[in-house]
Amino acid sequence: MKISVIIPSYKPQEYLWQCLDSLCSQTFPKEDFEIILVLNGCKEPYDEQIKAYIEQHSDINWNYIQTDMPGVSNARNLALDVAQGEYVTFIDDDDFVSPVYLQELYNTADSKTVSLCRPYAFYNNDVSNEATYFTDVYDRLHDKGNVTLYKVRKYFSGPCMKLIPMSFIQGRRYDVRFKNGEDSLFMFLISDKIKKCRFTSPDAIYYRRYRENSAFTSHHSLWSRLNNSTKLAYTMIGYYLRNTRGYDINFLFTRIVGLAASVIKDN
Repeated sequence: MKISVIIPSYKPQEYLWQCLDSLCSQTFPKEDFEIILVLNGCKEPYDEQIKAYIEQHSDINWNYIQTDMPGVSNARNLALDVAQGEYVTFIDDDDFVSPVYLQELYNTADSKTVSLCRPYAFYNNDVSNEATYFTDVYDRLHDKGNVTLYKVRKYFSGPCMKLIPMSFIQGRRYDVRFKNGEDSLFMFLISDKIKKCRFTSPDAIYYRRYRENSAFTSHHSLWSRLNNSTKLAYTMIGYYLRNTRGYDINFLFTRIVGLAASVIKDN
């Protein structure tokens, strides 16, 4: 298996089918990738709906997991435990990708390189309005060949929009103690293996949906953000101190600055 696509889902709505449709329509050979869909913290009617969809698309390699334990970190860990691909890519269940997404990511990556795609963000269902802070990075660097992790650090606030060699992840997993900032923490954890990144052509697009009341847009109290960010910072520093030769201290500094910024956001 070449690619494992990991999709966590909690009480999914109609957008899940758009996400799955985009994967079922990939130009990448169907026998070369698997979709690991983890329904977490809920069951019916979603379980029955998902099983019906899978039955209708039996030409895809599915690994469907339902767990009563909630949490996106737990869901991704369960998927990583069973992933068979040489590479892994994460997709949120309310997002979708262009038809050549997997093919271009795979053609661009290698065993020492993370491949990155063109980002496209939109609000709700209005795909005519692009709004993402990743776009400037892509526009500036997509034709530069290999680039360092530090130059594309914005992309590593989360696991989506990229193809990661499974050897970079190994047995490392999401820290389930955190409900916010866990994506950035996980990406820092595996960053000691990431020395090179390379962009796909503009045809490989990750469509990122922003929704009101989503985890991304939800407001948290000042105390909650301060407490969470402090714990995240200590955890990242702990990772760094255990492997100072592997981790980039400049990248760590940007993560700490980002955590500090998240504390004062909206205040």
